[in-house]
Amino acid sequence: MNTRRKNFKLLAIIFGLLLMLTACESASSTETATGENKETNSEKTGKVIRLGYQKGNTLNILKESRFLEKKLQEDGYEIEWKEFNGGGPLLEALFTGNIDFGHASDGATIFAQAGNKPFVYVGADLPNPEGVGVLVHKDSDIKSIADLKGKRIGVSKGGNHHYLTILALKEAGISLDDVEWVYLSDAAQGRTAFETKKLDAFATYDPFLAGTEIQLDTINLTEGIDYGYPNRTFYVANIKFNEANPELVNKIIEAIDESDEWANKNKPEVVKLVSAMLGIEEKIIDRATARRDYNAEKMSQEIIDAQQKQADVYHEIGLIPEKIDVSQNVGK
Repeated sequence: MNTRRKNFKLLAIIFGLLLMLTACESASSTETATGENKETNSEKTGKVIRLGYQKGNTLNILKESRFLEKKLQEDGYEIEWKEFNGGGPLLEALFTGNIDFGHASDGATIFAQAGNKPFVYVGADLPNPEGVGVLVHKDSDIKSIADLKGKRIGVSKGGNHHYLTILALKEAGISLDDVEWVYLSDAAQGRTAFETKKLDAFATYDPFLAGTEIQLDTINLTEGIDYGYPNRTFYVANIKFNEANPELVNKIIEAIDESDEWANKNKPEVVKLVSAMLGIEEKIIDRATARRDYNAEKMSQEIIDAQQKQADVYHEIGLIPEKIDVSQNVGK
């Protein structure tokens, strides 16, 4: 196996479940925390907040920066960090009360709400529309989204890149039935299929997107085109925790935002941190980091509306069985 494929298989282990491949994900796996930081000083105060995070995302930056520990130190809180290999297991831990707060992708939270899982949205990252794309080989005869009619497109079902591809096809006037969808188990499988030209197009997300762009000769068919898709990560809380601690939840969001401000001003340090964490070349992480801005926002009507639009599309194409009202799961 060559080095590139090893890198992408490593990434797949870390990010593979992030996209919520199916609505049944929650039945297959529960919390997969590493147990890191078990030796806390919780015995001193009895006040512990359990945060779930995934490697390479903004909560991991918060963990390393220790902005939250500093912010809550005077209040006597200890932070217990639990690592998960994807949004699905993290959300399952949230539902069952094994963590109090975490983050997950837009698709993962839609599937969770469609499955009547108990959680509340309490915030979101800034949009990252350039963090997803639809790639083709530069030497192919495909030069635009319109050329994808009758072609094989690789996606992970329900992922952010799947949604982007749907929006792009609709805008180009192509029926979703006029392309051949190849549903992938993970992004590493997609990269291999694309590299060996078993796929005509490969829809993917950072850092897979950045890695494929750097290591292969590709064209991003969606680059620079506004499809009205923000591509956000959401911050979520356990319902009981949120109801009992609204001010504490606000402080967590504030700490994330402060940590994100630091990240925006220190992107070279963020690149080194994430590259070392994932074992991925710095130039790949640099490209993914350079095209996004970090910041946390409280839920707004604009954020809710975009998430509702995505949920409606997922229902329309049969990814979720019934329509949902996103606003019903927004924390007060």
